[in-house]
Amino acid sequence: MHIRVPFLDLNAHHAPLRSELDRAIREVIDSGAFAGGPFVEKFEADFASYCGCRYAIGVGSGTEALWLSLLACGVGAGDEVITVSNTFMATAEAITYSGARPVFVDVNEATYTMDPAGLEEALSPRTKAIIPVHLFGQPADMDPILEFARNHNLFVIEDAAQAHGSKYGGRSAGTLGDAGCFSFYPSKNLGAFGEAGAIVTNNPRLQEKLRVLRDHGQVRKYHHSMVGWNCRMDGIQAAVLSVKLRHLESGNSRRRAHALQYNQALEEIEEIVTPSEALYSRHVYHVYAIRVEERDEIISFLNERGIQCGVHYPVPIHLQTAYQALGYKTGSLPVSERIASELISLPMFPELTEAQIAAVALGLRGATTAGVMA
Repeated sequence: MHIRVPFLDLNAHHAPLRSELDRAIREVIDSGAFAGGPFVEKFEADFASYCGCRYAIGVGSGTEALWLSLLACGVGAGDEVITVSNTFMATAEAITYSGARPVFVDVNEATYTMDPAGLEEALSPRTKAIIPVHLFGQPADMDPILEFARNHNLFVIEDAAQAHGSKYGGRSAGTLGDAGCFSFYPSKNLGAFGEAGAIVTNNPRLQEKLRVLRDHGQVRKYHHSMVGWNCRMDGIQAAVLSVKLRHLESGNSRRRAHALQYNQALEEIEEIVTPSEALYSRHVYHVYAIRVEERDEIISFLNERGIQCGVHYPVPIHLQTAYQALGYKTGSLPVSERIASELISLPMFPELTEAQIAAVALGLRGATTAGVMA
């Protein structure tokens, strides 16, 4: 009999926290502070402290975090923003909705994050900012990216939507550039009970502008210094996140232990490329993605044995129908395109058991012996 292994199990994650979460939500209900307010302010202070930076600004989603950061940095019509294509659509959407044009560079084949060697060719007189993506829980190689940005007077906005608690040379992801953008979508390492996000920064002027932009451009009630939008964080989400933030480090440590067990169990299967943790990095494994050539067949084989997997991301953004007007063609970003056809995201969450990881590894070995892997 096969052990069933879900891709994600939020019930297992929330069960031991249930009384804490119930109490936190009741406090918000009793106070009536549902939009912004003291619970958001508390979470902002806690999250800024956790990240080791001066400011955190709670918003409604990770997408809003990216969009507002671009607006606050003055990115607009006629500008270009350099980013990567092997990411969730939100990274590029935020650029488009700021009025700018996304320009894509390829990624490092070992880490799947931005290859700084591609920046020079992507640069133009219209370039205003760079958005490196800390994919799957591992930071991009930030030192050369930051040096390039300084040399060309560009903003750096980190997409840290999958990197809560990851480190680059001992510094928290999200705190190295001008702003760092986090998503608290429920499946994230730090997840809300719905949509939520945050921006972190050490720049006092930037954080002031972000707080005004997220609240309809108000400097105080009914006094609008600029055209903003409604991007406030909910009080209930903030209260939930404050509870869960206390458990983030232990959850990340368990993820890292799971990754080590996966690595050891899969190292003898030569058809599989396991994730690579860069020397500069503390990877927090929001996603544990392997590479194989017969991706779809292997997913089907595992699914038949009760093992759920995912794919992040099957179609790179530069080849999406929504962005065909940008003029990219197959072959434009060869590394991004190759890994998009080979990545499988294995089950990864803190409550995963050793037996479940062993079952996944057994399933992958079975795919080898069954001839599914060529």
